Amino acid sequence: MLTTPSITQVQTSRPDLYAFRITSEVSREDMEAMAELMNNAFDRHDDKVDMLMIFDRYDGAETGASWSWEALKSRFKSVSNVRRYVVVGVPERAQELIETMNALIPVEAETFDTEASAWRALDAEAIAA
Repeated sequence: MLTTPSITQVQTSRPDLYAFRITSEVSREDMEAMAELMNNAFDRHDDKVDMLMIFDRYDGAETGASWSWEALKSRFKSVSNVRRYVVVGVPERAQELIETMNALIPVEAETFDTEASAWRALDAEAIAA
């Protein structure tokens, strides 16, 4: 399970769903750690995966946070490996990270106002780690 200063992975009821809670400013190291986790996930799964990003007290992203080698590799792999990219609670100041993630994962983001509605749309739930 990924845990960085600003990103915490949420365990889900589906093995092909990767959920992350964003709780503060996203650094280059945070983004690189998440990209590395997703690159490994892409390599393990025969089929596409879904991603859920939950914004909770988001404080922006460092300039250049998405420009690491792992992030770049993840962008290329995501083209054929991400089925759905679901985003919850997008504050206006999170738009830059959404755009970065849309560049990182070239799948249009589906946005939801509540976490419960996003989990329902994905037919999944968070489970205790």
